Amino acid sequence: MKKVGVAILGLGVVGGGTYQILTRHYEFYKKVHSVEIVVEKVLEKNRQRVLDLGIPESKIAANIDEICSDPDIDIVVEVMGGVEPAKTFTLAALGAGKSVVTSNKELYCKYSHELEKVAKSNGCGLFYEATCVGGVPVIRALLDNLQGNKISSLMGIINGTTNYILTNMSSKGATYEEVLKDAQKLGYAEADPRADVEGYDAAYKLSILSSLAFHTKIPYTAIYREGITEISEKDINYGKHLGYTLKLLAIGRNTENGVEVRVHPTFINSEHPLASVNDSYNGVYITGDSVEDVMLYGRGAGALPTGSAIVGDIIYCATHDNFRYSPFENTAEADPATKFVTNFESEYYLRFDAADMAGVLSGIAAVLSKYDISVAQVLQESGQTNKAVPLIVITHVTHENSVRKAIEEIDSMDVAKTVAVIRVVS
Repeated sequence: MKKVGVAILGLGVVGGGTYQILTRHYEFYKKVHSVEIVVEKVLEKNRQRVLDLGIPESKIAANIDEICSDPDIDIVVEVMGGVEPAKTFTLAALGAGKSVVTSNKELYCKYSHELEKVAKSNGCGLFYEATCVGGVPVIRALLDNLQGNKISSLMGIINGTTNYILTNMSSKGATYEEVLKDAQKLGYAEADPRADVEGYDAAYKLSILSSLAFHTKIPYTAIYREGITEISEKDINYGKHLGYTLKLLAIGRNTENGVEVRVHPTFINSEHPLASVNDSYNGVYITGDSVEDVMLYGRGAGALPTGSAIVGDIIYCATHDNFRYSPFENTAEADPATKFVTNFESEYYLRFDAADMAGVLSGIAAVLSKYDISVAQVLQESGQTNKAVPLIVITHVTHENSVRKAIEEIDSMDVAKTVAVIRVVS
């Protein structure tokens, strides 16, 4: 029976979950996969955390060199997070001929071209299923099962923290600040939540997923990004009244005009399958020319769901000798031949504080018409004369630049002020 030695770098939530799964299913993997997976070493500065997991002190490595020089270690699992020292350690492991499994979306997104180059030159595997959407096997689906398709679009809820916040703002009618504090207490949000709530985490993941889907490098710097920090419970409620659910969506489209990649709050038709993805769950909706629509759904984070993805990669690595790499030229920047669409098309939800007086609506409508923006729905609340009241407009499909220009002109008027601009997917 084949024996495979594993080292784990970092025993936080994900690293600890990975160790638990490997230990719990040790005999199961021997029986089903004919492979004996043994955790030979761990690299963790918190010694007590290691001992609390039941790992013998003798398996604690002093440094990365000890792991790289150990002939019994075949696979290194990097679950440290962040760029450094994770990048240095990962490059060292690959340079020593060890295959690497990582859950580090920021590292892989920013430096996969460097990691893959070293992996190729040393005949190592580089696996990263756990970088995107927790335990949901979206990477493997794009690499294998959906390769018979030209993928035209992918759209997903790929950050559990923001989905938890928006779900609870909607269900409880609470403010962003209130739900964020609750999410931090429960461990869904970090003390510094910016990576999640400002959309960076989702942008890193969209970079990885869209590169695979469209067979060309999509750097995260090419992705339009907007977070949820300015979202109001009022807009969530107005959207519900109009038949929409608010989500932070990652959207990638491969169009005739080029590739369109963006992360931002989005009103989605409440009957769309993604609208029912709530709390910390994730979902990815993929459209291919042959398969049409496919949706993958599940836990987007957590010790065991993410550990499941990591262990899946470990088993795949242990049972396959012919390692594959990115199905596109993996460079630091995008291929010069790849065109990016920044003036993308969408429907829009616009909320104005408008003076409750004759002519205001017609004035706003005139500006929108000037920029070829057609109005689909209007919701206006009555109020006291000369007092600002909410005016909500849903547009037909139009261009991003047209909306920006129209908003600028409307805001220059004395009778209306733009409060919210949210893109809409019907």
